[in-house]
Amino acid sequence: MKTFLRAGALALALSAATAPAVLAQAAPPPAPTGADTLFKATTLNLSAYGETRVAPDMATITLGVMTEGKTAAEAMQANAARMAAVMASLRKAGIADRDIQTSNLNLNPQYRYQENQPPLLVGYQASNNVSVTVHDLKRLGAAVDASVSAGANQVNGIAFGLDDPTAAENAAREAAVKALAAKADLYARATGHRISRLVSLSEGGGYTPQPPMPMELFAMAAQAKDAGTSISGGELKVRIDISGLYELTR
Repeated sequence: MKTFLRAGALALALSAATAPAVLAQAAPPPAPTGADTLFKATTLNLSAYGETRVAPDMATITLGVMTEGKTAAEAMQANAARMAAVMASLRKAGIADRDIQTSNLNLNPQYRYQENQPPLLVGYQASNNVSVTVHDLKRLGAAVDASVSAGANQVNGIAFGLDDPTAAENAAREAAVKALAAKADLYARATGHRISRLVSLSEGGGYTPQPPMPMELFAMAAQAKDAGTSISGGELKVRIDISGLYELTR
């Protein structure tokens, strides 16, 4: 009798221990999340760009005056007098005050070096540079000529640009979207799919002002002496980069 009771108790204990495991196995799997659903979809991630070329309508030129003197005051006074003449010539050439901005002002001692001798101070060198924005490119050559004639002896570079790049950027955007759609259609057909929808679209790039181009002062001065400085703006390239995620279906 005792043996029977022990066996029955053991059977009940085993049944109770295994019941939760059976219930856990029977529980339904969790519903898929949005990320799981998106992962199961066939998608196409592509990038493309659009580009347009336009003529510049403005330019920025950096020019200046460098002078020397036996003392710092002498160098600075000579520089100030010559720069005042350069500024007056720019205004006379039709450049507004708001378009002339000081970009660099330096005063440096000048030394003579000899072997086995301490450096010998021989004077000072002063330099003053201004950035000049020209909104009418027809005035650009005349402005350069006038500044050189007035005493400018440094021309560091010229950069062409656009006063308002919006129209050029929008044209590049349209070209980029067309290129992206054509590329997506090609990939879809090549893999036996069709485009279901555009899931996302992102943009990068855009109009970037052109970096200054170096200019040789003496070559420009020689041209100015003969027939006036001739400067050509050429064309600017405006590029828009985009990326798109497409969902595909059979």
